[in-house]
Amino acid sequence: MALVLPIKDGKIVDTSASATTESTVKTKREANNGLDKDAFLQLLVAQMKYQDPLQPTDNTEYISQLATFSQLEATQNLEESLVHMQAGTLVGKQVVLSVTSSATGMTNTVSGTVDYVRYENGKTYLSVNDKLYSIDDLQMVADQDYIDAITIAQAFHNTVAALPSLRMLTIKDADKIKDIRDVLDSLTSYQVQFLDEEDLKKFLALETQMNILTGNTSSGNDSASGDDAEGDKESTDNSTDKDS
Repeated sequence: MALVLPIKDGKIVDTSASATTESTVKTKREANNGLDKDAFLQLLVAQMKYQDPLQPTDNTEYISQLATFSQLEATQNLEESLVHMQAGTLVGKQVVLSVTSSATGMTNTVSGTVDYVRYENGKTYLSVNDKLYSIDDLQMVADQDYIDAITIAQAFHNTVAALPSLRMLTIKDADKIKDIRDVLDSLTSYQVQFLDEEDLKKFLALETQMNILTGNTSSGNDSASGDDAEGDKESTDNSTDKDS
């Protein structure tokens, strides 16, 4: 039984299942904007296998392509070694990770200390807060002061977001407002600069409204004025007694 294969541009077109698979693999890799060493080697073998017998490829060109392949493999191995070296130096360091949830698609910031590094299936993972994260999620390496500042800023944001609006604010929320004020007063200038401006505006507006509801500002002024008046009265009485 004769084997018939289609010819295109003077070359045999392979329609076998393996060729289809190779074509699919190549298409996926091109879609990922990358050509790894395995794909490069497959292309080279395919070129040698299906070259035009009437115009074979020169051996010098094969040698050049093999040299290119060797350089590609060496570069990829070097990159992998550098990733491993970088990961090893992160143990005990404070890091910030930008993690995207596969379920919701939401991106969250995770910060903490790298406890250890794990290598699995050619990938590198960092253990932070008893969870494993890909090193690809690494956003920055920072000192403890920075980590504390952004942690406080996030906590402040969550706390302010949970507060009611100006219209819904009542005297029952007075303790919450006071607690936040105490935290603000305890922060350093470095930590304050990480707070979101909108969060600060909302809190200050709520704090002003709370002072109006509780009468803290007016009662404080009235109290001070009353004390001064009482003191003036006592001074006048003492002066009258001495004159007598």
